[in-house]
Amino acid sequence: MLTLLGFGMVSNFMYLIMRKRLSALLALIVVPILFALAGGFAPDVGDMMLEGIRKLAPTGVMLMFAILYFGIMIDAGLFDPVVHAILRVVKGDPFKVLVGTALLTLFVGLDGDGSTTYMIAISAFLPLYRRLGLNTLMLACIVMLSSGVMNLTPWGGPTARAASALHVDPSDVFVPMIPAMVVGALGIVLLAGLFGLRERARVGVLELQNSDHHVEGVDGHENIRRPKLLWVNALLTVALMVALVKGLLPLPVLFMIAFAIAMVINYPDPQMQRKRIAAYADNILAVVSLIFAAGIFTGILSGTGMVEAMAQSFLAVLPPQLGPHMGVITALASMPFTFFMSNDAFYFGILPVIAKVAAEYGFSAAEIARASIVGQPVHLLSPLVASTYLLLGMVKIEFGDHQRFTLKWAALVCLLIMVAALLTGAFPLIGG
Repeated sequence: MLTLLGFGMVSNFMYLIMRKRLSALLALIVVPILFALAGGFAPDVGDMMLEGIRKLAPTGVMLMFAILYFGIMIDAGLFDPVVHAILRVVKGDPFKVLVGTALLTLFVGLDGDGSTTYMIAISAFLPLYRRLGLNTLMLACIVMLSSGVMNLTPWGGPTARAASALHVDPSDVFVPMIPAMVVGALGIVLLAGLFGLRERARVGVLELQNSDHHVEGVDGHENIRRPKLLWVNALLTVALMVALVKGLLPLPVLFMIAFAIAMVINYPDPQMQRKRIAAYADNILAVVSLIFAAGIFTGILSGTGMVEAMAQSFLAVLPPQLGPHMGVITALASMPFTFFMSNDAFYFGILPVIAKVAAEYGFSAAEIARASIVGQPVHLLSPLVASTYLLLGMVKIEFGDHQRFTLKWAALVCLLIMVAALLTGAFPLIGG
């Protein structure tokens, strides 16, 4: 009974959000409540939901203040010198342009927000690509893959979702994956170099004047730029990253402290502070409300015993010889799963079941969470990802053309990250 109820709840949730009958936010709230009531859990459903929300509260706080912190850094102009410096260096050499594209996007992608990354990177490089006659499919490919790797930070979507769904600390998922992320980033830089060599052979090297690659302000809000505080903001960001990796304090606390310091330093005027917070209110509301709604879904899924029943059913049909390799299976499955369904459907609907099965073979929840984020570069090619439409709209290329060109490279980057994760022990080849 619980197995049928659980699979029915997950499948209905996925159907409603994939067919766009309900938003992910509403589906995460409505679907589990209805199925819990149908299963006769009405007396306990309130406690289950509160327990789920309680477990996800730290993640919601962390995401809220991470968005605010990186928003302030972008507003203050922390990334502007990097944009200008890279554009001055690349000049008219296609090889340097492609490599510069990867380096800039990887740096800007540190904020974990795909839309912001696309806006900065494409605004900086698209005029140069058009001036040199370079293939804009390569631009979209490199920018998207770079964003996919950097999106694995705890304040990015997939890591937070995986950690939330399996009730583990986001830093426990992220820190062991840093070496694999570095390998993935290096792979993208090498791919960009390969593209650059191809384009150099095709169009040659052009001599550009400074005016040919002049870049305007990233967002046009020069009144909120703080160029005199560049090094202060850079040192603050480095200190935050060091504290994050060393685990000096919980992630939510680190971002709250860093946000408060950054706001006081850059915008001491209370009225300006209110304006900067309001500027990111939409992004914060969309992300944090989703996390708390997911608490209802995971709380009911766990509290009713559905996830245990579903895992036992899956375990019964899984060939025994594959069980000890659930880490690799999860990593490989994350590519098609997150392509054909949203991150919400995969991480909140499928991943808890996989993790329960994997536990039978000695895999920890954190190890499975790490394996589950491997497929994110492929996920961004999904038509379910809204930010990809922003990217393609700015570059002005067709979705199908982008998919055909980028899919094989995205899959290669995912495999590279998976191999690096196995070699560095982020998750084992064979469960313990």
